[in-house]
Amino acid sequence: MTRNVALFATCLGDQLWPEVVEATVAVLERAGCRVTFDPAQTCCAQPAFNSGYHDEAKAVARRFVEIFERADASVAPSGSCTAMVHRYPELFRDEPEWRARAEAVAHKAHELSAFLVRELGVVDLGARLSARVAWHDACHALRELGVRDEPRRLLRAVAGLELVELRTGEACCGFGGTFAVKFPELSTAMLDHKLSGLDDRVDVLSAVDSSCLMQMRGRLQRQGSRVRAMHLAEILASR
Repeated sequence: MTRNVALFATCLGDQLWPEVVEATVAVLERAGCRVTFDPAQTCCAQPAFNSGYHDEAKAVARRFVEIFERADASVAPSGSCTAMVHRYPELFRDEPEWRARAEAVAHKAHELSAFLVRELGVVDLGARLSARVAWHDACHALRELGVRDEPRRLLRAVAGLELVELRTGEACCGFGGTFAVKFPELSTAMLDHKLSGLDDRVDVLSAVDSSCLMQMRGRLQRQGSRVRAMHLAEILASR
């Protein structure tokens, strides 16, 4: 049965990494979904929420709810944005009407790999990539959404791909949104620890979050590394 899916592009996908958004659409369609995109969508409200501006976050979250509550399901190529949507009921805990609407939307909000494996039962998407790929467990996806095995199952089904487990696989990359701006020295130290797990076997570093990949890609480029940063969606869309 064809699933109707509303795509949440995310701010980083829209502004900085549109290739990830395009790849997400390609992957969902390959998995048999009918994908729609509402150009009126904006942010998930995570930056404001994490900075303590909860009233401002509510305004953005209401917009998200209004746009996505009509969808059968929403899918984002981001664990952190999906985790934020799952926090909406907490954000509206003192507003019963909005809390009910937020709970309904949160229940239908999915990170890409979890949606493919848990909801669709899809693992092999016919992708092909000849590369040794190291996997980064993004904090929100792993710790808030419980996403760990799903991306690994998807990667192991990619023809020509060898999955390399990082010694620092579950370590934070140090991004944390505004954390990297407010505490750059600490953020960089965490990032260097993360990347210390890479070795000569690795061709590609991958994750479910563009924010983590942006952080790690920037450091790798500054270090002159040959390792490429690729979102999971880009790998799954490859032929």
